[in-house]
Amino acid sequence: MPDFAPLDRTFFDRPVLDVAPALIGATLLVDGVGGVIVETEAYDQADPASHSFNGPTPRNAAMFGPAGQAYVYKIYGMHWCLNFVCRPGSAVLIRALQPTHGLQRMVERRGGLPMRRLCSGPGKLCQALGITIAENGLPLDASPFAILPGAAPEIATGIRIGLTKGIETPWRFGLRSSAFLSKPILST
Repeated sequence: MPDFAPLDRTFFDRPVLDVAPALIGATLLVDGVGGVIVETEAYDQADPASHSFNGPTPRNAAMFGPAGQAYVYKIYGMHWCLNFVCRPGSAVLIRALQPTHGLQRMVERRGGLPMRRLCSGPGKLCQALGITIAENGLPLDASPFAILPGAAPEIATGIRIGLTKGIETPWRFGLRSSAFLSKPILST
């Protein structure tokens, strides 16, 4: 594990468009399992694609809580997604990791898939790291989470994936040329 102090809540208490690209290259660990963040997407309350667009609900309550906590929700009734809450009503979806820690546990959780496919999408990432609704609302600067800063990499920016609203918004960020992205980023 790198010898850096983990990111604390103040890192997240900023505009989501500052936090989302700054997370590329950081290391996310959940109970010691994880890797380098290679892809994120930003969402804020003014964004029609955001869960917070229509205000607080029981499902999105964590998005309106303090900065630096997890917002976990299920999509398609089967896949968990992990977000990092920034300022109220905004969060960063963690889309993909390059696996580096706890590889055997990730392989077991994902059914023996090759490393490239272990965390190449938000649902895959949550399955590999063992994230469920139990982590919703938990602070990101305490167990089971550890988020360690990384080097400032070359970042690609493009449109977000799988949306029906706000599809043209270039709020997807990724490590340029990473083999671990969920899909290639067509830079805007």
